[in-house]
This record gives sequence, structure tokens and C-alpha cells, in this order.
Amino acid sequence: MSSGGCCGNGDQVLSPLQSMSLPREKILYVLCLQPENNEHNKPGYLATVDADPESKDYGKVIHRLYSSDPRDELHHFGWNSCVSCRHPSITRRFLIIPGLQSGNIHIVDVATANAPRLHKVIDGAQIAQRFDIQYPHTVHCLPSGEIMISYMGDQQGKGKGAFLLLDGETFEPKGLWNKNSQDIMGYDFWYQPRHNIMVSSEFGYPQSFMKGFNMEDATTNQILGHSLHFWDWNKHTIIKSMRLGDANGPTAIPLEVRFLHNPDASEGFVGVALESVVYRFFRQDGEWTCEPVIKIPPKFVDNWALPFMPGLISDILISLDDRFLYFANWLHGDVRQYDISDTKHPKFVSSVFLGGLICKDTGVKVTKDQELDTQPERLVVKGHPIWSGPNMLQLSRDGKRLYVTCSLLTPWDKQFYPELVKKGSGIIMLNCSPQGMTVDPEFYVDLSSEPDGAIRGHEVRYPGGDCSSDIWV
Repeated sequence: MSSGGCCGNGDQVLSPLQSMSLPREKILYVLCLQPENNEHNKPGYLATVDADPESKDYGKVIHRLYSSDPRDELHHFGWNSCVSCRHPSITRRFLIIPGLQSGNIHIVDVATANAPRLHKVIDGAQIAQRFDIQYPHTVHCLPSGEIMISYMGDQQGKGKGAFLLLDGETFEPKGLWNKNSQDIMGYDFWYQPRHNIMVSSEFGYPQSFMKGFNMEDATTNQILGHSLHFWDWNKHTIIKSMRLGDANGPTAIPLEVRFLHNPDASEGFVGVALESVVYRFFRQDGEWTCEPVIKIPPKFVDNWALPFMPGLISDILISLDDRFLYFANWLHGDVRQYDISDTKHPKFVSSVFLGGLICKDTGVKVTKDQELDTQPERLVVKGHPIWSGPNMLQLSRDGKRLYVTCSLLTPWDKQFYPELVKKGSGIIMLNCSPQGMTVDPEFYVDLSSEPDGAIRGHEVRYPGGDCSSDIWV
């Protein structure tokens, strides 16, 4: 049985519940974006953060590994192997880090966990020319030992949902997983072979969202994401697509897809950004479908771009025991916790406001609010104001610590949170329990004073696996 992490290489692996008893994470890996004055001449980097409370460097960046190209826009990343992998010679050793804009794929060796090194770079231009795909996003390992990466666009920046396979040993591109050309957009995905299913979501046309948010593209042009796609895992073809949200309203933009961790469960959740709704997807009478289970009402506001402000759900996570769902409202500024013991009826547990657009000091006036009586104060941790709402989340395996970063995407950061771009961000930790969440006052990773200036952090991972990269099959 595996002892160092929740991953195996053909041996028996720990169950999700058993994985909750593994040792505490002592290192965080976080993708970092350069400040505006460097973004065209210096690449971003993978920061290694000391998360051991017994260490003298607790909460500090202890290593930086730069990517290959200033155009990379490091965004999401994953592992070469996780609990699903049964290949006898492949172990969890490499981080797979795509550059969202360049298309380059960085293979990073973390055999020395506190000092990752670059193993290989796969040229994004060659991938684009060979397969007519660009803008890579989600990385998951497969039971076969291969690695699959979702793509969001073609070489012209139009929407194109596709899935590239990498060889698990050489990391060379092997071909597309999806059969034939599918007229869909892409973003995230999660698979569950036990139920012969994969579910994928859509962000939109990169030529739109890589310039920032344009409401006209969500309404008149309809080139932002709106559908959830259900795939036959064995045949690699779509069996059903469901349009989410109001068919007569703006596109919904479904983003992060999360199955329950119990592989017997044929259900999960997807966070829908612009509609600000969490949908439950499930199989019923042999057919896959979905229903809204959590709705975040908009705030009606003055002195903002629109007369109403959506929550804009960015990231969602499920604890390894399948008991709690967490998600971030990037514009409103809060992280929420729900008890999903009854998946059909999630129960609100708690929320923590960080630094969204409805803070009292933003100049935005909330005129009507179905949830709050007063606008929240901006969070300050260890003397550092939080200049953005929460975006990416990562939960510790034991479910007790939730790490939060703030950057969404460079053009969106500039559009909605210019102070974030100017002053940088950090990593916040929320202490979690069945009774709710609280800000940990002793933990804050300051990225505003990095050697390259005011840095913004995005996705977080740990050695040994986590609840958004491991898929139990």
C-alpha cells in the first residue's frame, strides 16, 4: 500500500477516505505571473512554498523555476500520474505545466521536492500546427499511464474543444483522444471509467476571453461557453450536450467540473461562472442530466460597469470524504462552504469575504442585496490588504486547510482588479471544520515583494496529490 501519497504505480492505492490520514502537506507548488512591466519580456514561474509550520521558512517562497517563454501565461497544471494510473513503471514524479497562451508544455521533475527542475519543453507551435489546437488548460493522468490535456481553441482563436494525449514515458504528443471533429468549446474535464463517462465544460472563444470579459460576446455573439458535454469514455464521442442557464439570456460559462471522489458515485458538480450557479450532474434511469442546486443572487449596484454584479463562480472543490463543497465568488469576493451530504440539497455552512468588488472601499455602492445587510470590509492578513476576490482553491487532504489565490487571467485581472496587477497578491489559508471557515492569521505567502516585483499566484498543488488532480477509478 502506498505510504508517501495517494498515488500508486500498479500497487494497491489508498481510498479517498484513507488518503485523508496521510501526513500534512509541507510544500506548495503555485504558478506565478509576472507584473505588468515584465509580462512581455520575462516568463512566469513555478514557486515552491514552505508550508511546514515547524520550519523557519514557513509561508515563504523557497525556490523559483521559470518557464520557457514570456508568452506562456501559466494557468493550470497537473501530474503525470495519480491514483488512476496503473502503469507498472510510471510514478508521480513530473508536473505537467502548459502555457495557456504559448501552448508550450513544460515537464517539470520534482524528484527533489523543494527544488523542481525543468525536464523537457514541448513546443506549442508544433502542437498547434500538427493538430490545429491552441490554449491548453486542464491536465489529468489516465489509467493507461498517458496524460490528457484539454484545449480551448484553434490556431485562429476560435472555440475548439479537444483533448491531447501525451505518452506517459516520453511525454511526446500521441494524438487527439476525441474521435472526429466536435463543434464544441472547451475548458475543464473529469472522467470516471467505472461509469463509462467523461464530462467536459466550456469557457468560450479564446479570441474573446483572452482580451477580457465582453458582455456582448456573452449575449449577442454567443461565443462564450454555455454547455456541459457528456462523453462515452470508451468510444471517445459525445453522447449528450446540455445547455445551461437561460436560453434567452447571457451564456452561462460552465467552468470547473468535479465528480464525487467515491468511484461508485455517478454524480458531481460544475461551477457556472456568469450565471453564478452550481449544478449537480448525475445519471438517472441510464441517462446523464443536471440540475441547479446552489444559486448565488446578483448584487444590484451603482458605479460599476453593469447595474448588477454576478458572483462569478471561478473554482470549486470537493473534500475527499465527499462531505463538503467549496467555491469562490471572484467578483463578490467570498469563499463558500456547503455540506453536500445530501447532494440534491447542499446546505450552506459558512462564507469568508476576502477582497471583492463590493468591499466598502471600492467605490461600488450595493443598492440591493438578497444576502447581506452591509458591504463587507476588505480582508487584511499580516498587514497585507487583499486586492482581489478569491479565484483558485486547494484543500488539504485532511480537509482542514483551504489555500486561496486571487489571479484569474491576466486580461481579466487588469479589467476587474487593476490594484491586484499593480500591487500583487499572496496565498491565504482558511481553517476549515464542519462548523465553518476562518482566516488563519499566521499564514500568508506574500507574492507582492518577489525578486521580479508584484507577482500574482494562480493554481496550487502539493507533492503526493490533492482533491482536484486525483481521480479514483
